[in-house]
Amino acid sequence: MSLILSLGSSVALAQASCHDAAALVQLDSEWEEAQLEADVDWLEAHLADEFVWVHDHARLVDSKDTVLARARAARLENAALTRSRVQSDVKARVVGSTGVVTGFTVVDRGERAKTYHFMRAYVTGSGRCRLLGNHTMLVSESPSPGSETT
Repeated sequence: MSLILSLGSSVALAQASCHDAAALVQLDSEWEEAQLEADVDWLEAHLADEFVWVHDHARLVDSKDTVLARARAARLENAALTRSRVQSDVKARVVGSTGVVTGFTVVDRGERAKTYHFMRAYVTGSGRCRLLGNHTMLVSESPSPGSETT
């Protein structure tokens, strides 16, 4: 009986996560981890079928299928191209069944880490919260986010 109640509460959390700012922030950190680990199962379960990811200046636009194919290829090649993904200044806003999460991610791969500003839209659909859209923009190499310039 306690197992049934436990499963029920985790389903309720997944369903409510688009309606709760703290749960959205947690879900968004799971997105970052799924990117780092090429977690195909997480991506399949949490990306909306209509998912779109617009990269820096629209140089690249990914669909759910593209993201899944890249993760599968990374798994097959056992490639660890990215050493880390660290978020900061993460904020969530909720309106109705839609949540928007914004912040910065430092992606460490290649010769040096790069900082990206992101905005992701999560929507409730099919009884759960799914990532519908992601927009990432490379931050200039000048001052770090939130710092003052003179």
